[in-house]
Amino acid sequence: MVKKASILLLCCIAGLIVSLLTRCRRSYDPPAISAANNYLVVDGFINTGANAVTTFKLNTSVSLNDTTTTGKPVFDATVNIVASNGQTWPLVDTGNNGSYSSAPLNLDITQQYSLSISTQNGQRYSSDPVPCKQTPAIDSVWWRQPGNLDIDVTTHDPTGNTRYYRYDYVETWQHDAQLQSVWVLKGDSIQFGDSTNQKYECWITASSTGVLLATSAGLTQDLISGYTVNTIPAGDPRPVNGYSILVHQYALTEGAYNYWQLIQKTTDNVGTLFDVQPTQLIGNIHCTTNPAQPVIGYISACSVRQQRIFILAYRDLQNWQNNQPGYICGIDSIPQNTPNPLIWNYPDTLWAPWYFVSNGPLVIASRVCLDCTFEGGTNIKPSFWPWP
Repeated sequence: MVKKASILLLCCIAGLIVSLLTRCRRSYDPPAISAANNYLVVDGFINTGANAVTTFKLNTSVSLNDTTTTGKPVFDATVNIVASNGQTWPLVDTGNNGSYSSAPLNLDITQQYSLSISTQNGQRYSSDPVPCKQTPAIDSVWWRQPGNLDIDVTTHDPTGNTRYYRYDYVETWQHDAQLQSVWVLKGDSIQFGDSTNQKYECWITASSTGVLLATSAGLTQDLISGYTVNTIPAGDPRPVNGYSILVHQYALTEGAYNYWQLIQKTTDNVGTLFDVQPTQLIGNIHCTTNPAQPVIGYISACSVRQQRIFILAYRDLQNWQNNQPGYICGIDSIPQNTPNPLIWNYPDTLWAPWYFVSNGPLVIASRVCLDCTFEGGTNIKPSFWPWP
């Protein structure tokens, strides 16, 4: 009996300790997490090419405990390119999520340039003047396979003046509906499809999201050889019906390269430039109305070089199989409408006409199998697309 009582007493003491510890525990939000870190984020570069348009995107960052994980666009700001001789060129709010663009410009590459920004809340920002960097031409963009499909770039600067490079790209690929029909729906009417409304061939375009950097600083030659800008996993459907990638190359100063290298390390763990930033990024743009306020961004001035290649799986690649499963297509038939078979009055909007049987029914199928736009993109062929 004494033993049982001792055990009971120990259990009661343990329960009391746990209860006290639970009551004393309070949540702690460090200042770095709870602070409203809504800082200006400036993304873009001053384009010094011939008849070139300069575009910058302005957002505000979010704090670490914010329920919104992406930045907020800044609208109605006053943005100007400023030359060292005092000449200015305005950038206009395009209305597209904080994007500001100039008219086509031919800037004097012997000048230095900075960016000035005034926002609607009265804050003013200015960047340090930066020299113009002339980006060398891309020697080649090419691909490697079997296995994964790697897209590589090679370039060199015979003057040895570049050394630091940044890349991005825009990729476009064709995807087709599982079933092909010459018919399309317009309201309650069945019509012949043409190049403007066909639903069999679609094209998706996407821009790169990561930070792509290369340097020849440790080499005797200013040469970047076989730098991989994109890897497409084996079996990915993108190259199956045609794939294009347009690679852009930018020359950087050493300071800009170091900044983008820090962005690269940060966004590899977090997401994008406009997401939560766990480390403070020291750029070359400053808040002149409140010097203590951090600003995220590094202004560069350079020309841009680009090169595009096309890949078609059955023609170019070895044993490339589409590993993406298709839809389960429902197929049925209904009597043709009389006296006008081109009237569509089928009540289920998830179905569409596939083909007519001569002196027979109208065969219908699941719209998702007949309409490529269900997977996204546009059914208007890009002007640069090489295949019919």
